[in-house]
Amino acid sequence: RRPPPPSPRLLLLRPTCPSRRSSRATGAARRPPPPRPPRRPRSPREVPPSPASRSQAAPSPSPALPRTLVDPSNSEMLTKGRRVAGRGEDMSAHYAFGPHEDDAIIKHRLLTRITTTRGEPPLKKLQKKFMSFATEVEKDADNTSDCERLYKAFLQEINTFELPLLKSKAVVDANLREKESFNELQVEIQRQILQAQTDIEDLKKQLEQSKIERQHKEECEAIRKLISSQPPRSETEKLIANLEKEIANLEAESAACTRTLELRKKQFALLLHVVEELQISIEDEQRNIADELRAATEEPKLSIEEGSGGASDAMAVD
Repeated sequence: RRPPPPSPRLLLLRPTCPSRRSSRATGAARRPPPPRPPRRPRSPREVPPSPASRSQAAPSPSPALPRTLVDPSNSEMLTKGRRVAGRGEDMSAHYAFGPHEDDAIIKHRLLTRITTTRGEPPLKKLQKKFMSFATEVEKDADNTSDCERLYKAFLQEINTFELPLLKSKAVVDANLREKESFNELQVEIQRQILQAQTDIEDLKKQLEQSKIERQHKEECEAIRKLISSQPPRSETEKLIANLEKEIANLEAESAACTRTLELRKKQFALLLHVVEELQISIEDEQRNIADELRAATEEPKLSIEEGSGGASDAMAVD
């Protein structure tokens, strides 16, 4: 069994092995190596899989994945895979390099095409292949087969060196396209935000207008209920006409009562005047009767006094 194909994220950090490829190209009659047992999963800091498994990987990485590898500011995503914890131990962050050192190492590897800490740089390998090929060509001996072999190895090394460049170019193009799409998306989001703000303001105005309309409707509904609770207009008009008739009758009765009251006041005043005159006449009659009685009682006394006075005068004469 072969290990599963690595992710495109590991392809950019994987060293190229032109020597194995060249040996496979030149020694086609060589027997293939026996299959290896499955290995345990490795962290990004460990040695990558063999070239055979690398050949099964996707030829072009996804545009969204390499962004974290190209951008040094996203190196924290690479360092997350370096956390190791044993059985029964708490998970704690153990980093082989600090964040600043990690950024510098990634930048140096991308510039020098060094994807691992072991092995020679691809450019140095290419230089060695070219120097060995040039040295073999400059020899005077009959070494056509060796020159052809070194030439093929040099071409294979050029192809191997070109592959990461094509991958990096594809990653750069993908990042540029992604950046353009993100810029367009940002512009669209800003436009949508402005449109949403405008819609919110319009909806606020509509809400205020709807509140006013609802208040008016509630007032109209209250007035309608009040009106519906009242009797019909025809009955009200009949009741008003009856009330007006009653008011007219009451006004007529009030006028008649007023006239009767005035008449009774005059009659009562006349009665009081007659009673007062009658009382005065009765008092005069009582006074006259009393005077007559007094005069009647005084006359006998005067006659007696006069009689007694004449007798005394006669006796005196005698």
